[in-house]
Amino acid sequence: MLLWVGLGNPGEKYQKQRHNIGFMIVEKIASQHSFAPWKNKMKARICEGEIAGQKIILLKPQLFMNKSGEPLSQVARFYKISLDSIYVFYDDIDLKPGKVKIKNGGGHGGHNGLRNIDENMGKNYWRIRTGIGRPANKELVQKWVLNDFSSEEQKSWLNFLLQVIATESNKLAERNPELFMSRVSLLTNAETKMRKENQITGDLNGI
Repeated sequence: MLLWVGLGNPGEKYQKQRHNIGFMIVEKIASQHSFAPWKNKMKARICEGEIAGQKIILLKPQLFMNKSGEPLSQVARFYKISLDSIYVFYDDIDLKPGKVKIKNGGGHGGHNGLRNIDENMGKNYWRIRTGIGRPANKELVQKWVLNDFSSEEQKSWLNFLLQVIATESNKLAERNPELFMSRVSLLTNAETKMRKENQITGDLNGI
């Protein structure tokens, strides 16, 4: 059994914010793989399903980001899930938009959700950093992460990334995180290259 956690803030007004990309990822996984309906349990939204023969529990903490560790630790204890079987999807401003990195353990990098998980559970869980980029002005970082993804971001990379992560999540279910990251990187890079080539072709045709 694996526990996949998406970090975000609960509530309708936060749904499309960059800080909520973790929620978006697990929602896409649940939808694409026909998981059971979401239920309220232990201060979280939870749904269960199966990918590649592995039982998966998806979790969206329903406390705010800086309290994410509390419901996560409760659910992990209830289902007797070890840290090495927990994967946390979250936003990262230090990665370019659409880039994904994964590792076990490490620091929180200033992310309040991870900081609270570390405090409640320790550090040896899987962290899946999902790039959202950062504004040029450092003073605008908080406003950036708490603003909605623009329609251009959704069309140019976000929707495709969510689709790729959900499709390639079978690699995570098979406990092969390195292959998961490699496949996501390969497919998103190919998509980016194709878009650039199409843009150049369109520009040339307009000359």
